[in-house]
Amino acid sequence: MRGPVVVVGDTLLDRDVEGVVNRLCPDSPVPVLDETSAVDRPGGAGLAAVFAAAQGADVVLVTALADDAGGARLSALLAAAGVRVYPLALRGATPEKIRLRARGRVLLRHDRGGASGEPGEPSDEVLRVIGAASAVLVSDYGRGVARQPALRAALAATRAPVVWDPHPRGPAAVPGVHLATPNESEVRELVPALPGASRLATASRGAQGLRRRWRAGAVAVTLGGDGALLCHAGSTPLVVPTPGNAEGDTCGAGDRFAAAASLALAEGALVSEAVQAAVAEASAYVAGGGVAAALPPPVRPAGEPASRAPRSGTSLSGFAGDRVGVAAVAGLLAGVRAAGGTVVATGGCFDLLHAGHVATLQAARQLGDCLIVCVNSDASVAGLKGPDRPVMAEGDRARLLAALGCVDAVMIFDEPTPDAVLSWLRPDIWVKGGDYATGGGDAITLPEAEVLRRWGGNTVVVPYLDGRSTTDMIARSGGQGSGVAAAFGAPEQQVSMTREGTR
Repeated sequence: MRGPVVVVGDTLLDRDVEGVVNRLCPDSPVPVLDETSAVDRPGGAGLAAVFAAAQGADVVLVTALADDAGGARLSALLAAAGVRVYPLALRGATPEKIRLRARGRVLLRHDRGGASGEPGEPSDEVLRVIGAASAVLVSDYGRGVARQPALRAALAATRAPVVWDPHPRGPAAVPGVHLATPNESEVRELVPALPGASRLATASRGAQGLRRRWRAGAVAVTLGGDGALLCHAGSTPLVVPTPGNAEGDTCGAGDRFAAAASLALAEGALVSEAVQAAVAEASAYVAGGGVAAALPPPVRPAGEPASRAPRSGTSLSGFAGDRVGVAAVAGLLAGVRAAGGTVVATGGCFDLLHAGHVATLQAARQLGDCLIVCVNSDASVAGLKGPDRPVMAEGDRARLLAALGCVDAVMIFDEPTPDAVLSWLRPDIWVKGGDYATGGGDAITLPEAEVLRRWGGNTVVVPYLDGRSTTDMIARSGGQGSGVAAAFGAPEQQVSMTREGTR
């Protein structure tokens, strides 16, 4: 592949709630589900991107993320799966699909998130990455990303093969896509069937109609357990049967099919070869247990409230105070962005808060209209600095930071780097403390700079008070500090962190 596989589309938060049913509700004749566990995973375009990344591909996801707990959770899940997220702003709430299950069967699906929000404009970096792709998969779930005019123009202009997985509520594919992959029900909604026509005749007529309407190179109609029907420019369709039994949970099978076809085209396969590979992949996926077996994510035990579920990735609240946690940050972001303000963020361990930290935070706050501080969790600090750290627990560190007048909100993240939380926050400016005393600040390139470029943000360094260092303070007090290894890069890689300017 000469470039990444780029997935463009709407991402949802899927949650499977498992439980047992032993009784009926006393005030209504419905079963009562006693929850035993819950699993969160990316859905929609996010699931397709995770499938592609699981096959070892370099995957970029262009999607819209809302400023809420669901958006934060999605960002963390996608980062953990190895997907590089190029986020667009999303007005409104994160769409969620919650399946209530007992003994492997779905009792009810609960959708929430309301009407589709309008995605924001893509950055120049988003348009560049689409142009440099080895293949592009448009995973449309009818919530607006595939309608975005600048994205559509970039998709029409790219030389990479484009696979379009449509939605009846979504827009038409851009002209010239290599392959469209609707399922049977979508074809029937998009192209009305003739009365009395057979299943294959209906699929073939619909595929040819969509191919002409969208000026697509080919259309493959997925037929569930019976494989797929592929229509090219010729009059005779190609039927690709499944290689064996494909019975099981079909949730995500269409995403698996589209992702497999995109990967094959990125490797130079013919469209017919890509469809055969996709049928084999989707069939094996369903027969192997579906999404639950393909993506074994962290499980939230029964009794843990849903609002705390993102502790396995980006942390939500968990602490007292109206300045700490994702709810506080989301409310702040909404207000500042509605007023056209500038969002500034910084991050670090902040173990043993000292004057050097305060100087950096005060300087950062002057650069915009709010300052959000991203704090490494206890587990993250221990992984970066050793089992003797942190000295102070994450709750205390968050409270101290939130008490500073220059800090508007604090959130905690569990990952070793802030990439996931940054993809959700989308700050205009990311700030770290710089070593100007030695002249090193002139050559600093922060590792977060590449992440900020995805949405047009900027990274800067600010001076800090020389000689202040948490690690040095611990050493002078006779503590067992774990050395001066910086959380976001070794000292020789990142001058700004050699003295823990924001630690």
